[in-house]
Amino acid sequence: MARHSVRQQIVDASLEVFQAHGYNATSIQDLTDAAGVPKGSFYNHFKGKEDLALEALKLYVESNGIDVLRDERYAPIERLRRHFRANWKIVKDRDYTAGCFLGTMSSEIADTHATSRAAFAEVFEAWSRAIAQVVHQAQEKGDIANTSDPKLLGRFILNAWQGALVRMKVAKNDEPFKDFSAVVFDVLLHAPGN
Repeated sequence: MARHSVRQQIVDASLEVFQAHGYNATSIQDLTDAAGVPKGSFYNHFKGKEDLALEALKLYVESNGIDVLRDERYAPIERLRRHFRANWKIVKDRDYTAGCFLGTMSSEIADTHATSRAAFAEVFEAWSRAIAQVVHQAQEKGDIANTSDPKLLGRFILNAWQGALVRMKVAKNDEPFKDFSAVVFDVLLHAPGN
């Protein structure tokens, strides 16, 4: 088994540390301790903490399950259900202590870190487009009503998801996920004639 580079060890560990403690409450020492590397090695690989946060964001994007939205073995609506169910399961498995890395980080530092804000906006936009594409496919197949703009629905569904994640952290249960699912799948994305 190949060993991760020191840089990759720090990136891998940072995702968990930032998720658990947030950006501002996390020190470089916390990050290097979690990675099991000397503090001095951090600056051999990163200009600063924001640099590392952006690398952690890339890792998060690779692992957040967006691929299921493109998996054409399943009907479009089933892909959406699977995507959000998988993301909910991650939050549930963490005992509702951490929501979406993207949502958490962007709400914490978007106002003060312009480079990060631009990166967050790009990821949110790509995620919204992926959802919109699935909605559009479901509309074309006649699985859902063709009465709303898929791009608008894609943005709204993602916004609703981010809100549900915040509520799950507060409620410490799956009620917000159930509410999200009921409204998105039974109201917004209803079958024609329903």
